[in-house]
Amino acid sequence: MNQSLRNIYKEHNGRLLHKWDHYIEIYEKYFSKYRGKQINILEIGISHGGSLQMWREYFGEQANIYAVDINPECKKFEENGVKIFIGSQEDEMFLQKLFDTLPALDILIDDGGHTMKQQIYTFNKLFEKVKPDGVYLVEDTHTSYWKHWGGGFERKDSFIEFSKKFIDKLHAWHIDDSKVLAVDGYTKSINCVTFYDSIVVFEKQRREEPFHTMKGIPSIAEEIKPIKEISPFKKWKRALFPKKQNSFDRQLER
Repeated sequence: MNQSLRNIYKEHNGRLLHKWDHYIEIYEKYFSKYRGKQINILEIGISHGGSLQMWREYFGEQANIYAVDINPECKKFEENGVKIFIGSQEDEMFLQKLFDTLPALDILIDDGGHTMKQQIYTFNKLFEKVKPDGVYLVEDTHTSYWKHWGGGFERKDSFIEFSKKFIDKLHAWHIDDSKVLAVDGYTKSINCVTFYDSIVVFEKQRREEPFHTMKGIPSIAEEIKPIKEISPFKKWKRALFPKKQNSFDRQLER
């Protein structure tokens, strides 16, 4: 339990493990807080099963490990504390059944087929299964730039472009017109989206509308803007169609 994930990976001599080298430090950054705790982790895509052994050694015996693969032969890796599901990420019925069967997850790792359809289908179906303070991590997102996987540079339906939309969702409280972008469940549950080479990490956290405060005594004169004459028509228009406040001004009235 005291070994770093880097050392566990380096000394691994069990079933085959295949990882990009820089992934190890990313895992360590987001997963270290779960070590030695009774957690639920789901890994999609297990291939030869070496990662299941790595996670067991890293997280400890208290961790409940769930895994998905399309290859029925992977069922042989099932053991005490490790549950294997066989199915396709492109099968929405399978994903729904998986959602209904699994407990709430602390960690979800999508290391499956890496096609755009698979990554997006899985996110749309299983993101809500991750706990409010959990981590959703998608690997090998470089396939978003590969045509054979359904990607391509700035292709609108790639997983990278899909993920970029959450940057706007994080800021939805600051967008005054809800018809442009409304505050939704993602706004209220995603604290951070982080992009690495070939990995996207979604950190979940319950969020309320952000607010600001002021402390101390003002020490400079504020800019004085000249008062403009407002026509009767503009007064009538403002009364009939009041302008929405931006997030900063709205907070000042609290």
